Amino acid sequence: MRNEKFDAIVVGAGMSGNAAAYAMAVRGLKVLQLERGEYPGSKNVQGAILYADALEKIIPDFRDDAPLERHLVEQRFWIMDGTSHTGMHYRSDDFNERTPNRYTIIRAQFDRWFSAKVREAGCIVLCETTATRLIKDWSGNVTGVYTDRAGDTIHADVVVLAEGVTGFLGTRRHLRETPKPDSVALAVKEMHFLPEDIIAERFGLTGDEGCVIEAGGTISRGIPGLGFLYTNKESISIGIGCLVSGLAATMEKPYDVLDAFKHHPSIRPLIAGSEVKEYAAHLIPEGGFTAIPPLFGNGWVVVGDAAQLNNAAHREGSNLAMTSGYLAGRAIADIKDRGGSMVKDNLSLYKRMLDESFVIKDLMKHKDIPRFLHANCQSFFVTYPKLISQAAQCFVRVDGTSKLDKEKATSAAFFKARSGWGLISDAVRLARAWR
Repeated sequence: MRNEKFDAIVVGAGMSGNAAAYAMAVRGLKVLQLERGEYPGSKNVQGAILYADALEKIIPDFRDDAPLERHLVEQRFWIMDGTSHTGMHYRSDDFNERTPNRYTIIRAQFDRWFSAKVREAGCIVLCETTATRLIKDWSGNVTGVYTDRAGDTIHADVVVLAEGVTGFLGTRRHLRETPKPDSVALAVKEMHFLPEDIIAERFGLTGDEGCVIEAGGTISRGIPGLGFLYTNKESISIGIGCLVSGLAATMEKPYDVLDAFKHHPSIRPLIAGSEVKEYAAHLIPEGGFTAIPPLFGNGWVVVGDAAQLNNAAHREGSNLAMTSGYLAGRAIADIKDRGGSMVKDNLSLYKRMLDESFVIKDLMKHKDIPRFLHANCQSFFVTYPKLISQAAQCFVRVDGTSKLDKEKATSAAFFKARSGWGLISDAVRLARAWR
């Protein structure tokens, strides 16, 4: 391998890395993919949501053999305080379509399947191998990587950095900055195993139907963050993600936050009697559009989580990762086809393709949401969830108090907590950030 040169080296075998490697290999490029885990997905025991549209553009017939858990027919959004939740549900039989739109998956299984497709396309996949440094020539162009295999060096025309949010190759060579604590969240997750029929009964599901719950409020203890629950065939993925800077400021322990979420009265019955077999923690990019680093340079491109491509406002990550990897692979193959070199000017094609996709358009639309929530976390993760719960309980409780008095009491509680100007200001600023 030391004296062999490749058209491209892909560092990482997650969603973005696999998409990039596949896109180049099917176009006939000589591609090497490096994965530090024992096998692709070995570090990803958790469940996740797969967005079919993004994968369908890469592998149109993926449903024939991909390890899919449940297709999602119901989405629940909960605002929680210590004892209750106020929710909005959307469920539609339209999602019981021939080619469903979203699925739950187990990443360890799915990543291995995706990697097999990459190998079938002609890519060489080398596991248990860590790329330790980028190789640069005398003019500063990236020309390959050093690995931890007895000083092994591997050369290529271009290196695709799909190393995740914690990857150090790009930061070590100052291609991008180390992510700041206020631009990454720490997600802690568990896998709770239950018989398939019990999961179906508890969530009102039939066959391979699935349900997702996403929750915000006091469960994150005043830190910007969200809880989530995904139904798989014979397990439930449950977790909570909180901003790293918030955890550091409050000294909250991530597992304590997750444990409290699991024991919340609205969550506890859903996982009662389950057996916990897996636990994982990993960082998720949360900075949004304003945290995106340089995406290309002489001999390199960066994709997926390493590029901060995650839509925190809509809780989407895997589709952005796959799309960015796929577009990077296509751009590199197009440059190769016309005989171009992997210099910065040519690799700007990747950025142009990404700008024209939904990825950058969506992130740009919500570019102000992360900063707005971080600056107003006490209001939106503590005060409003409590007020909403009190208002809902006041509305449904029948205790001899007149409806007019109840309405006055509810209004007074909101005005006392935020004032009239504060309520108007919060609504206007949130609307502007969302736009």
